[in-house]
Amino acid sequence: MEAKTENKIKEWLTGDYDEATKNEIIHLQKEDPSQLEDAFYKDLEFGTGGLRGIMGVGTNRMNTYTVGMATQGYANYLRQCFDDVKVAIAHDSRNNSRKFAEITANIFAANGIKVFLFESLRPTPELSFAIRTLGCQGGVVCTASHNPKEYNGYKAYWDDGAQMVSPHDENVITEVEKIKSLGDVKWKGNEENITIIGKDMDDKYIEMVKSLSVNPAACKAQHDLKIVYTPIHGSGIMLVPQALKAFGFDNVHIVEEQEKPDGNFPTVGYPNPEEKATMSIGLNKAKELDADILLGTDPDADRVGAGVKNENGEWVLLNGNQTALLVFNYIIEARKNKGVAKPNDMVIKTIVTTDMIDEIAKQNNITCYNVLTGFKWIAAMIKEKEGKENYVVGGEESFGLMIGDQVRDKDAVSAVAMISEIAAVEKSKGQTLYNKLVDLYVKYGFYKEALISITKKGMNGSKEIAEMMEGYRNNPPSEIAGSPVMELYDYDQQLMKNLKTGETKKIELPKSNVLQFITEDGSKISARPSGTEPKIKFYFSVNMPLKNKEQFEEANQKLEAKIKQIIASMQLN
Repeated sequence: MEAKTENKIKEWLTGDYDEATKNEIIHLQKEDPSQLEDAFYKDLEFGTGGLRGIMGVGTNRMNTYTVGMATQGYANYLRQCFDDVKVAIAHDSRNNSRKFAEITANIFAANGIKVFLFESLRPTPELSFAIRTLGCQGGVVCTASHNPKEYNGYKAYWDDGAQMVSPHDENVITEVEKIKSLGDVKWKGNEENITIIGKDMDDKYIEMVKSLSVNPAACKAQHDLKIVYTPIHGSGIMLVPQALKAFGFDNVHIVEEQEKPDGNFPTVGYPNPEEKATMSIGLNKAKELDADILLGTDPDADRVGAGVKNENGEWVLLNGNQTALLVFNYIIEARKNKGVAKPNDMVIKTIVTTDMIDEIAKQNNITCYNVLTGFKWIAAMIKEKEGKENYVVGGEESFGLMIGDQVRDKDAVSAVAMISEIAAVEKSKGQTLYNKLVDLYVKYGFYKEALISITKKGMNGSKEIAEMMEGYRNNPPSEIAGSPVMELYDYDQQLMKNLKTGETKKIELPKSNVLQFITEDGSKISARPSGTEPKIKFYFSVNMPLKNKEQFEEANQKLEAKIKQIIASMQLN
């Protein structure tokens, strides 16, 4: 063990830390020294989105002390930026989330900051809404989103209700890094600065969600649409049933086994609606009830998963791209049909989300902006265009949607209600969401996407990934799966290069370590390393025209084979 790590452990054993913490360190010294080393060998990094890590004792863990020191740094920065500071605080169902939220509230209050603390667990999007509604300068939600039960986290927000972007994200990190000891933290005092909020904010939020409905008549006509919903033991249970009721749906079946908020997530290994295993209980219930649609939300209710019946009546889960294009298309179509579309309407997606959305927007004469991965960038684009263009919907492939601009983070509560509305509209035409999806492929072209994650374990993992990216950057492949690579987009160098002509063009987006290859046949391959772990994601997008729905299965198999060919060609399998 390095001397630096040993010194940190001694400091915690002799310092002003609680007895339970010290006893746990002594226990780990005897029983699991490698785990102890991992808990102290570095400090848990306050990244551009806040904290996220395994819960436990140590500087590299989520605990009272790491949360407290992060909050003090954030409080210091807020007070530098604003004369009068108010913050809102929420949390999900994870173990220790309430405790971390209360610690955060106490420290803000002790620093003379007015705090609005939710009375109990609430979805992340309601926190964003509360910041905007209450005129706050910042906010925090204690959640680790869809990570396994051992994790917790701390997401920090700015005054627009979005997670922070430059320069505020870097500046907060600087202030957090200045907090070196427990003595630098104001742990208690000025409790009168804390106001508990709850139902009143819920009612305002639900009213806002209700206002997003484009076709209330269809919801009313199909009020008995059979909806199965699972909150996966998370905070969605607090608001999703209310949102569905507000839209007019009265035949909603909650998955009982996953209804109760529980940070141990007893029925799943990984509380993520992207995972088939996680949604399996809901799928079984949907089959049993012969439901029209299955919907699920992750622990902090910002991601949405959807299950529908395919052409053969079998239940399938939609991927994030499919759900996004259904919602984008519906909102564009429905606004036009209702006569409320504006000439300056715009939609926003991320650079790794299906380009089929760009095609839908283009054919409907609507501007579609592409931004870096993460909803903070969608929110930043809304802010930039405010007063000039009218934002209607945004989203990304990782099961996130943001409908309307009154919430500035992904919102699965409004997404569940909107997807149900789309299902109601399609049912009134005698078809399902799956039928609609195939219709869109016929109209706009069949785009198929896939994603693989590669983890490089061990101390050299990050280095191997960095070398992989440098290899692609300096020696891009001349062809992929037999199709010449025409363009290389390097978002770190903010440059697009035509590999045939040598021509270059500046990318007008912030720097990000992402590479994209565009081939002659229209395939797109994106490589994006994780900023927090030794993992790299590869996104694949292929497409072809679809003449009619009868050819769907054949075309689907061809595109599936093409993706496999690309993966093999890049030696990623």
